[in-house]
Amino acid sequence: MDITTQKPAAPPAPAPAASEDKRTARGATRPGDRIFLGLSRGSGIFVLVLMAAIAAFLTYRAALAISEDEANFFTTFEWNPTGVPPEFGIAVLAFGTVVSSIIAMAIAVPISVGIALFITHYAPRRLGGTVAYVIDLLAAVPSIVYGLWGAIVLVPHMDGLYGWLDDYLGWTGLFAWEGGPARSLLTVGILLALMILPIITNVSREVFRQVPRMHEEAALALGATRWEVIRMSVLPFGRSGVISASMLGLGRALGETMAVAMVLSPSFDISASLLDAGGGTFAQNIASKFNEATVMGQDALIASGMVLFVITLLVNGAARLIIARRKEYSGANA
Repeated sequence: MDITTQKPAAPPAPAPAASEDKRTARGATRPGDRIFLGLSRGSGIFVLVLMAAIAAFLTYRAALAISEDEANFFTTFEWNPTGVPPEFGIAVLAFGTVVSSIIAMAIAVPISVGIALFITHYAPRRLGGTVAYVIDLLAAVPSIVYGLWGAIVLVPHMDGLYGWLDDYLGWTGLFAWEGGPARSLLTVGILLALMILPIITNVSREVFRQVPRMHEEAALALGATRWEVIRMSVLPFGRSGVISASMLGLGRALGETMAVAMVLSPSFDISASLLDAGGGTFAQNIASKFNEATVMGQDALIASGMVLFVITLLVNGAARLIIARRKEYSGANA
């Protein structure tokens, strides 16, 4: 009786160590990838160090100014850092910056989202490309050109709108107008809306283009109209992108300088009406007074710049929190 001898199967090859898998996945075994990884990491660290250096500089110079300020820095309606004693505050600047930015966002965001939806889902390809090209051109216009246009064209032609608002909404107090020049926070907000509209439109357009085609086709197969497709598939997918685009636009609105300085009549007074001439913003005040300021005046302006820096950080932090909370609706994980 023959007995066939079977050779035992060879043991499986040992799996590579977890650390080797990680290095291979990261591409750390190749010199070029290691160099790129180091450069990327160094760039990230450099940005953090730069932000910390800016914050330290602003805090130091602001502390010097606030320590000499005889008035309340946050509630005073006066800017006189060269007086004896020096008295200055940011109440008017904070009010003007926030109000003009809110007006700009209220105008620009709905229009920008509508233009982006029109380009991506309604317009024929050739027409959509033309509109997108024009929007790109608006993004390339310098701020000083917007300011010149606002001062020469926009301000003289706002009387009709101001009169209409005073006739129908003047009873609210927000739109009461006494017939003065249209160099007010409302005009600044409209100008800022035109300036940030290309930013929000372009980013929103690219986000809407990333919507998975099968999501839209599934909605159409269920009998949805084009608007229902946009409402159920496109807008939920692009919500986080639209929020990010809006924050980019808000960042420019908060820090815009020359255009605001050429349109707004600066005055340290807060009016209940958005149509009254006067007001001020952080960036406009810094740009108009920094060259002629003394050392104490420069420190005071830097202190106001620190407040604008903090406001910008808070706005971006709030946007990150909103995006994180709504991540499940953004379509990022689809």
